[in-house]
Amino acid sequence: MAVRTQWSVLHSCGHEITHDLSDRAADKRAGFTRWLATKACTDCWKATRDADSESKEQWLAAKRAKEQQAAAEWAAQFDMPPLEGPERALDWGERSRHQLMVAAHTALVAEGTWDEADWAQLEEKVRTITRAGWWIDQRDADGADLLELLEAATEADRGTENPFR
Repeated sequence: MAVRTQWSVLHSCGHEITHDLSDRAADKRAGFTRWLATKACTDCWKATRDADSESKEQWLAAKRAKEQQAAAEWAAQFDMPPLEGPERALDWGERSRHQLMVAAHTALVAEGTWDEADWAQLEEKVRTITRAGWWIDQRDADGADLLELLEAATEADRGTENPFR
C-alpha cells in the first residue's frame, strides 16, 4: 500500500487545506503535515506579511519624518547652509549631517576635551561642505573622526559659485 500524497491540514489560523505532498519523500510527509498544522495557511500568512510590511513602512516613514524635522531645526538653529545635490539626496544628506554632528559633539565636547571655541571652528569647516552626497558618504563615520574627514574633503565637496559643476 502506497503512502498517500494528499493530506488535509487544519492550519493554526483555522483554515483546512488539502496539500499535495507528492514532491516529498514518503517518510517525511506525516512530520511535514504536523509542522504545517502549526503555521497559518498561505493566504493568511501573506495577509499578515503584507500588513507587517505596511506597518514597518509606516513606522520607517514616521521615523524619517521625525529625524528630518530634528535635522531641519538643528540646521536653522546653527545657521547651516542648505545642501546641494539631487532632490532625492537632500533630505538624506541633511539627516546624515545632523547625525554626524551630534555624534561628533558628543565625542569631542561632551565626552572629550574640546571647548566651545574648538567646536565653533569645526562648525565653520562644516559650513563649507554643502554637497549632500559627501554627508551621505560619511553617515557611518565615527563622530570623533569628523575633523579629519573635513580636512580630507576635496575641493569638489566644497561649495562653488560655478552653476555648471
